[in-house]
Amino acid sequence: IVFASVLMAMLFGLFAVTANPIIISLAIALLAGAILLARPAWIVWMTLLLGLLVVGILPLHFDFISSKVAWGVSLLGFFLMLIAFFGVATSPNKLKDTPFFIWVALSFLVYALLNSFIQWHSAGEFLGGFKRYFQMWGLLFALCWLAFDEKNIHRWRIFFLITALLQLPFALYELIVFVPSLRSTWGVAAVDVVAGTFGASMEGGGSSGEMVLFLIIMLAFLLTRRMEKLLSVAYLMLSIPFLLMPLILGETKSVVIMLPLMFFMLYRHEMFVRFHYWLMGFVVIVFLSVAIGYYYLSLSDRSIDKQLEDTIDYNLQEKGYGKMYLNRTTVITFWFKQQGVHDPVSLMFGNGLGSSIGAGHIAKRYPGSGIGLTAVSTLLWEMGLFGFGLFIAILVFAWRCALRLQRESAVPLVRADARAIQAALALFVFLLFYRVSLLELPSIQVVFAALLGYLAWLHRRHSFT
Repeated sequence: IVFASVLMAMLFGLFAVTANPIIISLAIALLAGAILLARPAWIVWMTLLLGLLVVGILPLHFDFISSKVAWGVSLLGFFLMLIAFFGVATSPNKLKDTPFFIWVALSFLVYALLNSFIQWHSAGEFLGGFKRYFQMWGLLFALCWLAFDEKNIHRWRIFFLITALLQLPFALYELIVFVPSLRSTWGVAAVDVVAGTFGASMEGGGSSGEMVLFLIIMLAFLLTRRMEKLLSVAYLMLSIPFLLMPLILGETKSVVIMLPLMFFMLYRHEMFVRFHYWLMGFVVIVFLSVAIGYYYLSLSDRSIDKQLEDTIDYNLQEKGYGKMYLNRTTVITFWFKQQGVHDPVSLMFGNGLGSSIGAGHIAKRYPGSGIGLTAVSTLLWEMGLFGFGLFIAILVFAWRCALRLQRESAVPLVRADARAIQAALALFVFLLFYRVSLLELPSIQVVFAALLGYLAWLHRRHSFT
């Protein structure tokens, strides 16, 4: 013990004398993580707090430390993964009743590693890609395999609701303080900074779409609780303004798709049982979505017809998105043209983690094209059709797991949350085609991993009740 202590003291002394804040912060995170190994619930709390309430807002106020904190959150996620894997390795009985989508997720992780090792290009590219993809997956495996009790889960559910309610004051603050000062630099795009706690930058851009998706997911959970009579009408009506107002403040056009999609997934069965009630509700939601979209378009100096034409052009036609050559549609057709029959191995298995984003060797081959614009295109370039199919299989089997819980559980809370998770999974599928954030943005990755981990926890606790 003394010998190990001396070596550790020398090692951390070397870290200190480098005066490199990244190395020092990583060393501190390593030490803190080692201390917390026996307290995985604390690591979960730190991951949720930092991932959802800290990392996203730091670039607007303390940009010089934002990347260091983000790395610390990633390390916490990997610590959770190690703890979960060590737990099942030492106690294989923890694997009992593991839902199938967890095995598919683990298969995707192993496939990504093996595929990247076989197609090795550089350590930096591999480590960067692995960190982006899996930095929050430890939360998924921990919630499934570690022994968290009902009290912990209940507190984390409350935390997610509080986080959703906090988006409104943060969005208002960003709209009042940052948008006017940035409008001279960004123009109308300055409103993108209104992203709540999900992340924005003074240099341009923000995660307003991810904030909208999270709020619509939380609205789905409240609506399903009301469907099971677990939530009063008064409480629901009190919460809805806090969840809907940020959708308007952020001027995120994707809300016109995500809101009706959530409503359709929640009430799709009502279409066959009480069609007139379903139709009335659906019309209201569509009208609300169209009204929000019209409001967004009316804020611009350009005509609404011109804005609609541009939106269709840079999403569905040939016009590039922003300064990139490709858009959300052509990025997929471009991938097929380049890989296709000319490179069948890459078509099936991709080019390895990190190859299509940033300084990846495939991204360098097509500079300025934006081949990593969406999660779908990134998965296809890096993991191929096989890896993309595995990722989609995670969502498909998670859907089946949630559907079974909804139909078979005798617990109203479980049925309500299982129904809401189905709606959330549909929204995640949309996000795959909309942005790349599901593969790189910590805040939305926390939501994704926590939701799937919570589903696994529900399955193991309630699948036979």
